[in-house]
Amino acid sequence: MSSINFQKVETIAVIITALGKFLFYDILDQRLVFILLMFTFWGSYVFWRIRKSPDVLREWGFRRDNFQIVLKKVLPFGILAILACFIIGFFRDTINPHWHIIPILLAYPIFGTLQQFLLMSLVAGNMQAQKKYSNEVIILTTSALFGLLHYPYGWLIIGTFILSLFYTYIFLKHRNLYVLGIFHGWLGAVFYYTVVNKDPFVEVFGPLFN
Repeated sequence: MSSINFQKVETIAVIITALGKFLFYDILDQRLVFILLMFTFWGSYVFWRIRKSPDVLREWGFRRDNFQIVLKKVLPFGILAILACFIIGFFRDTINPHWHIIPILLAYPIFGTLQQFLLMSLVAGNMQAQKKYSNEVIILTTSALFGLLHYPYGWLIIGTFILSLFYTYIFLKHRNLYVLGIFHGWLGAVFYYTVVNKDPFVEVFGPLFN
């Protein structure tokens, strides 16, 4: 199978995953099932691709050699984003401190890395590999997709769109998923408990305790 065919199959699979998010999150209210299915399917795919071509990991952005370089660029943005979350939360009176944020801070970076893999590696990365699109088009397309995936929550759409503008720019320059995945998870957790006043721990794991 040629690389362009890989790209087509990956694009279709990402679209199906996005549609699955709306089905399992918004209609069936089965978030944990969706997350487990995502990790099972995409984990299997990554393992299969590695066996076919070990170099694909680096191409996708699973690399550590430039971790510190990317961290230095993302850290100031992350700090400003966290401050903005608390400021917005303060004025909206939506800051919701809860011990649930601790397991979310630990677990969400893993899920965040998977999301970044789908959006950065398989959307932005594949678009860049085709050499038909400018970086500006790639950044806007990826960010718009990421924002729309969080419909119908207005603040989440705005926040993820802005986050993705910066993240896609960084990815196209450095291709490092680890830094982006970690910060995606941490910023997402803070955003949930400050700006949108939602508890993802209850939303995902709540059915297990009912």
